[in-house]
This record gives sequence, structure tokens and C-alpha cells, in this order.
Amino acid sequence: MLTPASPANRLLYPVHHRQEILESARRHDVDTDLVCAVIKCESDWDENAVSHVGAVGLMQVMQETAQDLVSMGAVDGEAYPLTDLSDPRVNIEYGCAYLGYLQKNLFRREEVIAAYNAGLGAVQGWLSDGGSIPEDIEYEETRTYLTRVLNALDEYRRNYPLGVTAG
Repeated sequence: MLTPASPANRLLYPVHHRQEILESARRHDVDTDLVCAVIKCESDWDENAVSHVGAVGLMQVMQETAQDLVSMGAVDGEAYPLTDLSDPRVNIEYGCAYLGYLQKNLFRREEVIAAYNAGLGAVQGWLSDGGSIPEDIEYEETRTYLTRVLNALDEYRRNYPLGVTAG
């Protein structure tokens, strides 16, 4: 039997932009709960967030990463302009595309989450010669990020037993 989440928990773990998340997650074969967990940890749902390194929006997308995704054909740059990365619809598309790209190049969810923070090259380096995630993460920030996203993912699953896009 499903237990409904308390209103307080849903305030701590909100879901906004459901339709955009659902559409982009489907397009890139990404778990919608994971998308919400990443947004929670990256920006705490602040559409105007900008990091000290220049990552922007809900999913804290870097301009260079977005450009690479367009160059690879993972995102239609005309439908999702690089100049609009702070727009939630555009930002979610690029964030989901990047998660989908990482999923295609890595094997485990923990690896994908670590790579979203540290980059694919860093994670592949840690995995070379038999390394594993989280044991061989070399960056404390990434180790902490992985824990935060996994905890948020658990909370989204607990608070939205029918899925985050179900409401």
C-alpha cells in the first residue's frame, strides 16, 4: 500500500516544470526522479542560479557542455537555443540530454551522478584499472554531491510513490 507523503516533505522536495521534465526525460531515456534529485541538489529549484564557474539554471548547465550536446546532435540547438540556458524548458532539455549521454557511456547510476558533477573524463579515469565509484572518487565535492543526489533521489521516490510527474 502506498503511503502519501506529508505536505512538509513535499515542500522540502518540490517538483516544478513537470511537463518539461517528463518530455525531456522521455526523449533522453532518463529517470524523472533522478532529474528532480539533480535539480534539487544543483539549484534547489532556483531557475536563476549561477555557479561560480558559470553553470546556469535549474540543472546548472555549462555553456560548453550545452554546445557539445548540440554538436553531437543530442539537442536541437534551434529548438533549444544556447542563449536561453536559464529558461527552465531549455535548461531541463540540456540537463536531461547530458544525463542521457552519461548513461550511454557509463554503467551504474552512481557513475552517472558522479560524472554529472566531475565530468565524464574524471569518472572514466577513476574507473580505469579496476576503480569503482564511490570508493575511488578523488574529489571531495563529487563524493559529497553523489551522497546528496542519492539521498534526494530516495526522498523523491518516497514522497512521490506514483512518480514525480504524477503530481
